[in-house]
Amino acid sequence: MTRLSAPMRLGELDYHLPAELVAQRPLEPRDASRLLVVHGRGEGLRLEDQRFTDLVSLLEPGDVVVRNDTRVLPARAFFRRATGARIEVLFLEPLPAEGGGGEWEALVRGKVREGETLASQVAGEAFRIELRRPLGDGRWTLVCLGDESPAQLLAAYGETPLPPYIKQRLEDPERYQTTYARAPGSAAAPTAGLHFTPALDAALSAAGVSIEHLTLHVGLATFKPVITDLVEDHPLHEEPFTASAEAWQRISDAAAAGRRIVAVGTTMVRLLEELARLPVGAVATAPDGVLRGRSGLFITPGFEFRLVDAALTNFHLPRTSLLALVMAFCGKDETRRAYRHAIEAHYRFYSFGDAMLAWRERESGR
Repeated sequence: MTRLSAPMRLGELDYHLPAELVAQRPLEPRDASRLLVVHGRGEGLRLEDQRFTDLVSLLEPGDVVVRNDTRVLPARAFFRRATGARIEVLFLEPLPAEGGGGEWEALVRGKVREGETLASQVAGEAFRIELRRPLGDGRWTLVCLGDESPAQLLAAYGETPLPPYIKQRLEDPERYQTTYARAPGSAAAPTAGLHFTPALDAALSAAGVSIEHLTLHVGLATFKPVITDLVEDHPLHEEPFTASAEAWQRISDAAAAGRRIVAVGTTMVRLLEELARLPVGAVATAPDGVLRGRSGLFITPGFEFRLVDAALTNFHLPRTSLLALVMAFCGKDETRRAYRHAIEAHYRFYSFGDAMLAWRERESGR
């Protein structure tokens, strides 16, 4: 895990949100959401209420929008112990094979034992798992028993892993996917991207805005709440990424030429800033033209941004690393003022909520 930040207390990530502002369903069309635009710092802070479709007029020819094209797996499944107790399992990611073990890391909610076998609540013996070893924080390694792969079993019997604060059933699981989702592997959606539509993409392209895609699979690092009093002591788990060397080179060249880099979502802010710290020549030496790795960059106030000029995000829960990242980008007080404005103006919050576009001042020489 890489830490490049100043100390921060957990209480600084608190704010009160009225329950009625937690969005329970996505808007139709996707780009009908509101967009709070944040400019400046301190006394010069300026907040503008816009619509997401206004993004075309808010960006300039030459800007580069970078999005996360990960696709959410139907990663949640329910099992029964021999006692009949119901156990929820969230499949996070496959682990490197050792002797063909086919192990996965998963978040298990419920009391279980090492070596225990659980049968699917839906499929029974057709979908069984064996718990191998505990990893802490409710995480386990497990294997699926039988001939079918975990991906096949989840496709048949898994559920869309909606956040626990969404209480209403989602009729169309594709509404928890971005329209450009390509690479399966996430346990949660990169929700800032849910607002984009093919029509909006076409309008951005026609306006001279470039769109690039990289992949960071969303896992425990993204959605695990902070519980340590000192935020920097929070264990931020690493998440796997892949990036086309060509796409990364285009982004790097654009930044070097003074074009603005707009990151869609906190996952993309983290990945872009992680890649910006690669050793010189890493792109040229990437095997098969693809950069692969794991992102563990922990961004809190005090972080030195090297690449991202604008961050487009949804509104985040209190006491999360996501909110700490937004405060690092916008400033602590500025973020609090923006969130207070959003609450007073009845913006919709969290995964199916509205969005915020924040700009930062460029460093000299960038």
